[in-house]
Amino acid sequence: MEKQPKFDLEERLLEFSARIIRASENLERTDAGRHVGNQLMRAGTSPYANHGEAEDAESMDDFVHKLKLCVKEMRETLRGLKLIKRVPLMSKPQLLDGLIDEADQLIRIFRQSIITARKRIIKKKTDHA
Repeated sequence: MEKQPKFDLEERLLEFSARIIRASENLERTDAGRHVGNQLMRAGTSPYANHGEAEDAESMDDFVHKLKLCVKEMRETLRGLKLIKRVPLMSKPQLLDGLIDEADQLIRIFRQSIITARKRIIKKKTDHA
């Protein structure tokens, strides 16, 4: 029986951040390329760090807050990637398709985690009432 690979969100976020850095480094060396690239690098690497903060959250509310930051930054990243592809700001914009898909998947994962955490918060409050 073949072993299923372990789902590792931290590893996915680390790899996503590395891919964002490499993509940013491959943008055109124009004012637009530098501007969008700098913003993409900030937003696209932020979820990795924020996820680490969420793992050490002081409360469930703090956990949800940090996950919401991850979603916000990931959405900004997704829009930046789409902009780069639309302009285009790199020679092979089709290479961004995998990053765009991964950003979308990560947004969905974070959103579902937020929903689950909120349900736990509500359950905990009703159990203690």
